[in-house]
Amino acid sequence: MEEFQVKKEELQNKIDDNKAKKKTIRDNLSKAKKEKQTEEMTKLESALKDLEVEEEKLLDEKQYLTKEEKAQPLNVDTLSQPGFSKTIINKPKVKTEILTEEEQLERSKKFMDENKTDIKKYGMLHEYHDTEELLTKNPHLACEDTANYLVVWCIDLEVEEKHALMERVAHQTICMQFLLELSKQLEIDPRSTIKPFFTKMRKDDAQYMQGFNDELQAFIGRVKDRAQARIDKAMKEYEEEEREKRLGPGGLDPVEVFEALPKKLQDCFDSKNIQLLQDTLTSMPEEEARYHLKRCIDSGLWVPEANKQAKEPSENEENPEEEQYEEVK
Repeated sequence: MEEFQVKKEELQNKIDDNKAKKKTIRDNLSKAKKEKQTEEMTKLESALKDLEVEEEKLLDEKQYLTKEEKAQPLNVDTLSQPGFSKTIINKPKVKTEILTEEEQLERSKKFMDENKTDIKKYGMLHEYHDTEELLTKNPHLACEDTANYLVVWCIDLEVEEKHALMERVAHQTICMQFLLELSKQLEIDPRSTIKPFFTKMRKDDAQYMQGFNDELQAFIGRVKDRAQARIDKAMKEYEEEEREKRLGPGGLDPVEVFEALPKKLQDCFDSKNIQLLQDTLTSMPEEEARYHLKRCIDSGLWVPEANKQAKEPSENEENPEEEQYEEVK
């Protein structure tokens, strides 16, 4: 608690010092404007802008410290502070909006559609300070929907064989997931953990970074597995569609039927020699010949006497396959 109090006092001193500097520069700027000192005005305006940016960061840090203080567990120091005269058993519950699954999906889709450009910009960043700056300007991106979008994007990139970009986005995905995990541990809004998370990352703590890198490599492995599963599924669906297109009039696949034919019949079809096919069928046992001929007809591999049938109807309407076989035979 003493260390925490020192941290708060140091931060407040920085805020007060920043305000004093701003006041001095504003006074000097007002004087420079009256004397029309253009070069001095430009210099002072730039310095004032830097101080305003610094002030914003300091105030954000103060807000985080306040929330961190509230999230601290009760102990001897906190119980002795004003406001803890009563024994507190339970923390106040955070109010959460209850949504149906359909409402949650609709809200997530809307968020992703509206923020797709910024999420992709975040996903392709390399440096921690650039990432922190983007999230500071767009704190609403610190949420589960952003993490979910990045996961799906990683899988899409791996399917497209954009491996290097996938690994870059994967790194940013794990950053977002660790940031969200930190917010859960502190029990505060994820937007309030942006600065402390990147401060922690820049400290380059060996144990923390080891855990981060281990999770990153595990995530990349999972992305590759999911991408391969998606590719395998797409290939299977494509092959099934192609097979459906190939099916002959009797519902058989000509490729499967051809592969099941005896080698001598395969040679007949490869050479496209009708006479050789007829001679080969004639030389085979009758039952075997009938079996293979019927399968060839059902798969569309063989359309016997096609030209003759086009010119004159078959005389044997009751069993055309028998007549075709006799003609081939």
